[in-house]
Parts: sequence; C-alpha cells; structure tokens
Amino acid sequence: MTSIFSRIIAGEIPGRFVWNDETCVVMLDIRPLHPGHVLVIPKQEVDQWTDLDAETVGHLMRVAHLVGQTQKRVVPCQRIGLMIAGFEVPHTHVHVVPMSSMADLNFANADPSAKAEDLDAMAKGLREDLRAAGHGSAIPAD
Repeated sequence: MTSIFSRIIAGEIPGRFVWNDETCVVMLDIRPLHPGHVLVIPKQEVDQWTDLDAETVGHLMRVAHLVGQTQKRVVPCQRIGLMIAGFEVPHTHVHVVPMSSMADLNFANADPSAKAEDLDAMAKGLREDLRAAGHGSAIPAD
C-alpha cells in the first residue's frame, strides 16, 4: 500500500515542500511540534530507516543538516532537534525540529490546528533562505 508520503511526493495530495532532489524531499509537518518543523523523506518508500542503504541515509542527514542550519537562521529557537521515530507513517522520515526545550520533541505537544497561512509563510521563508545559501537547484518554486 502506498504511504501518504509517497502520495504527497507524487502530487496526489498537497504538501509544503522546501527541498526536492533526486533522493529526497523536505516538507513542513502539518502537525508541527514547533513552528518550522520539517520532515526529510526519501523518495524510496522504505518503512524503517535501518533498511535504507547507507548512501541514502547519509544523504538524508546531509539535507537535514542544511535545513537545520536554515531553520536556525529563520526560526527563533535555541536548538535544532533531530528524530527518527517511524511509528506515525510506515515510510522513513527524519523530523528536524526547531526547539526551545525538550518538550518540543514530544508528539503530545503537536499543533493539530496549525494555520495554513502560517505553514505557507514558514515554507516560503525556509525556501528563500536555502536559495540565498546557494541551494537553488533543489528548492521548489514558491
């Protein structure tokens, strides 16, 4: 069965993308743990990250690192957290979360009613910063 992430990547369901290359996409989480929370998702649909090849895992981490640097510039926060849980959707995804405390990594604190306009503005801000940092070829158009 195709995951919801594969359907979003295929354009069947809308997503707020900030990165798209041959290996992965990065999109805003619609239930953010903190404003600016993104998911780094391989295009290859694999449930557990430990089943991905090492090259893909390395690429996901490099992209998460670049996006995390952007989040630090765009989102008021103390740190950028990184988490791979995998229980929500059976398709590997790396959570990259701006944080002000450890509570920002608790799924019980996710915002189930994040406003579309806030998510759109955040995606635009992250894309603009990534472009300014020289990563334009992987950044989707606004």
